[in-house]
Amino acid sequence: MKKRKTNSNPADLLAAIITGIHKKKGLDIISIDFSGLKETVCDYFVICHGDSSTHVNAIAESVDENVKTEMKEKPWSKEGFENSQWILLDYANIVVHIFQKPYRGFYNLENLWADGITTAHPDTIS
Repeated sequence: MKKRKTNSNPADLLAAIITGIHKKKGLDIISIDFSGLKETVCDYFVICHGDSSTHVNAIAESVDENVKTEMKEKPWSKEGFENSQWILLDYANIVVHIFQKPYRGFYNLENLWADGITTAHPDTIS
């Protein structure tokens, strides 16, 4: 499986995504680094959740807007805006998963992809 790449530096793109999540107070933000693993489709997952479909949608829109502004990048694909239970934004190197809390617990991506290096990002900007 070959990884897709963008022109953006993955660390800068990750920072822009995290900032977008912070702007709308996304909860329990983590990133999972797969860059050291073989046969992965991306370098990072970013996972967070919101309290409602409105909150999840607002977080996703904030990430999209912030990445466009800071990085001049658009997601390769977007999914889940119809019901906003689980929105996925695919930036090639980084895939962002924004859940409503019950769905995050049900799908449990953090444990499914436990081979990567997980980093917690505080919910608020210092």
